[in-house]
Amino acid sequence: MLFKQKKDLVGIDIGSSSVKLVQLREAKGGYQLVTLGLAKLSAEAIVDNAIMDSQSIIDVVKNLVESLKVKTKNVATSVSGHSVIIRKIQLPIMTEEEMEASIQWEAEQYIPFEISEVNLDFQILGPDSNDASQMDVILVAAKKDFVGDYVSLFKECGFNPQVMDIDCFSVQNVFEANYGIDDEIVALIDMGASSMNVNILKSGMSVFTRDIQVGGSAYNEEIQKRFGLNNEDAEKVKLGGAIDEVSSDDVTEVMNNATETLTQEVQRSIDFFSATSSDEKVQKAYITGGVSLVAMVRESLANRLGVPVEVLDPWRQVSFSEKEFDPEYLQSVGPVFSVAAGLAMRRMGDK
Repeated sequence: MLFKQKKDLVGIDIGSSSVKLVQLREAKGGYQLVTLGLAKLSAEAIVDNAIMDSQSIIDVVKNLVESLKVKTKNVATSVSGHSVIIRKIQLPIMTEEEMEASIQWEAEQYIPFEISEVNLDFQILGPDSNDASQMDVILVAAKKDFVGDYVSLFKECGFNPQVMDIDCFSVQNVFEANYGIDDEIVALIDMGASSMNVNILKSGMSVFTRDIQVGGSAYNEEIQKRFGLNNEDAEKVKLGGAIDEVSSDDVTEVMNNATETLTQEVQRSIDFFSATSSDEKVQKAYITGGVSLVAMVRESLANRLGVPVEVLDPWRQVSFSEKEFDPEYLQSVGPVFSVAAGLAMRRMGDK
């Protein structure tokens, strides 16, 4: 698809607990924030990344778009979960055109689904460091019916879906726009409500990804179980709020236990990368997603990984009007909007 100019897209991230929307405008070699908004979803709307109650999500998206007065109809969105497979593979050196022609056949060996049932995409990373006759390729497959559910949902909302990305690559997009690319090996850890994702970059290229099917709802479940609270009160306690009948010492204990479980899972993924990547070690980690707002997570991860851990700031190089947006608010919610901000940086005509 070719367009004379790269028109703006609105980035919409549909997560398991909320819908996040970001619109950016290109400005002076960077981006300017135009709009952002968030709306909560019911716990039953999305389960394991699959749409269970499309009508309730459509209503939430429509209300959010209406309240923000968004006029752009072209949308970029993303998917993740069991129905998405990302593999780093080695293939004989070939051109992009040759790869296009042979991708179906090459992918069959690596994808555990029927090839006819998936949408395929790839990115050539470059020559393999151990064998000059081979090249490293990132292969991505997403089940057609899974992607189709999201496309249909946006069409029913009155949008034109233009870009379908993967959550972890959208976080990578926002990271590169704000922090640049260098030779460091960095881990981008997106910590959402129902799942987490680890994406390890080397010189700006993704060299390892892994989905972890546990997330911030583990805190809520533990708090609900321990104190007999509803989900709303559990969320309040998780983010540091006080509830009369709950002692802060007990909350700290529950939070510590849940934090240890989550950070241990992340550590396992990063240890696996180190064990399979010829002595290469992660030198720095950036965390994002709702769980990164939990105060003890950064410290726990830094202790486990033995490397500096920072909370990713999606607005670091994004300009905005202080009349329209409160800087403190933007900082406080930034991690929740990383995927949506990365999507909003895409343009029509992007691959």
